[in-house]
Amino acid sequence: MKLLSPAKLNLMLHIIGRRSDGYHELQTLFQLLDYGDTMHFEATDSSELNVDCAGLQLPVQQNLAYRAAYLLQQHSQCQRGASIKWLKQLPSGGGLGGGSSNAATTLLALNRLWDLHLSIDALATLGQQLGADVPVFVRGHSAWAEGIGEKLLPVDLPERWYVVLKPACHVATAQVFANEQLTRNTPPIKIATVFAQGGHNDCETVVRQLYPAVDKALIWLNKFSQAKLTGTGACVFADFANEQQANTVIRQLPDKWQGFIAKGVNISPVHAALA
Repeated sequence: MKLLSPAKLNLMLHIIGRRSDGYHELQTLFQLLDYGDTMHFEATDSSELNVDCAGLQLPVQQNLAYRAAYLLQQHSQCQRGASIKWLKQLPSGGGLGGGSSNAATTLLALNRLWDLHLSIDALATLGQQLGADVPVFVRGHSAWAEGIGEKLLPVDLPERWYVVLKPACHVATAQVFANEQLTRNTPPIKIATVFAQGGHNDCETVVRQLYPAVDKALIWLNKFSQAKLTGTGACVFADFANEQQANTVIRQLPDKWQGFIAKGVNISPVHAALA
């Protein structure tokens, strides 16, 4: 089985409080993209899990796809194993949800290949153990999210094309959320307000201060369209009406940055393929 494990953008990210367990209450709008990591899955008759990700410098036991496969295997008591291979395209520490998407894609793929027939709700619950962003990829639809990101309401977003830039830095999410200057009391809003007025990213000010490369990328991209930070960064993005406009901008990208264009999609490429 070959599946495109998609990236996501946070079109806005409001932090509305901090819980006693240290997690932050937030409101965000997840936009899935038709761009990501192409993952290859093969079920095996042995119980061994072989995970090979070219371009990711991480011990295999820390790889979220491996952890997802192991968690699913243990939960279902499945005696089969799998070979999982892919080339890492989505940058780590970029705010695009790459690791979470890989984990979700693994859960969905192996649920099918191992004939487990677990529900999407069950898989999303498992995914939440791996990270707050995993459930949105498991459910496979662009969504409005609240709580720590696990309370999801599917939404249909208008078709837009995105230019996404990756500055040469790796943003540490924990460092951003621990920063004393981070806004944690943005008033809650309704989803209708977001569609009417938009929103902002409460992490952007802190990330721009800590990572000058992100600040410079936002300044450059803002010349063409309103530029925003996704998640806690480091990637920044701007939206355009069509592919031609996005291509015009990406062709002017300075050599010091990496970047790509992608179309926003409401249905995950994984769900489209499995359907």
